[in-house]
Amino acid sequence: MNVDSETDYIAALIELHRGLKRQGPGDDEFSRHLLQELAAYLPVNPRIADLGCGSGAASLLLANDYHSRVLAVDLSAEFIAELSTRAQAAGLADFITPINADMADLNWPNESIDLLWSEGAAYQLGFENALTRWRPLIRSGGIAVISEMSWFIDDAPPPAQTYWQTAYPTMANELDNMARAKRAGFHVLITRRLPSAAWWANYYEPLKIRIQQLNSESSLAPVLRETEQEMALFAQYSDHYGYTFYVLQAC
Repeated sequence: MNVDSETDYIAALIELHRGLKRQGPGDDEFSRHLLQELAAYLPVNPRIADLGCGSGAASLLLANDYHSRVLAVDLSAEFIAELSTRAQAAGLADFITPINADMADLNWPNESIDLLWSEGAAYQLGFENALTRWRPLIRSGGIAVISEMSWFIDDAPPPAQTYWQTAYPTMANELDNMARAKRAGFHVLITRRLPSAAWWANYYEPLKIRIQQLNSESSLAPVLRETEQEMALFAQYSDHYGYTFYVLQAC
């Protein structure tokens, strides 16, 4: 595999994350605490979408907790196939609809979703652009839970700034992201920062093992080294940035 093109780079990232429970940082108990805080805002059987679902960590949690149908969307056919297998194994296949599609171009009826969930995927469209595109899908008063890379301080150390200016140039602080959400048609109910321990336990440690398995694949070397650089940076500067979960109500 040659990673000279964007298509090859994405394919390398998919290969790196193949077989992992998560394709990004997250934590089931953290998510369940958020859902408990949302009980008053959602119907008993909410209509749910999980956008950029990967292999389905959040989709499985939502289906299990609500016993409602979850529309699980990802552009990667590989991850959608993994989700289907995992849903069958968990006895949740009847509650999950895996959809191999572009989350930026969903031909769904307006106001057809009560709870829109998306972990670590909105950045692919840009946070405000993603919210603007998704807002019409959510009923008035419905909820969106979106995790987004965010600066926790305004003056982050230069190594962190340099890395993320290249990796994610539009990454913003939490206040700016809340303003973006408001412009997109949402009221901000809650913000919660994903603890750094969850990054390591649920994402980076499994990813380290996967990197060791793939180290002999020389064609993947650029992606593997970049991922190792990301982990080393987070080990130093996790107090300065990370994932914030923005819990939003559609106005």
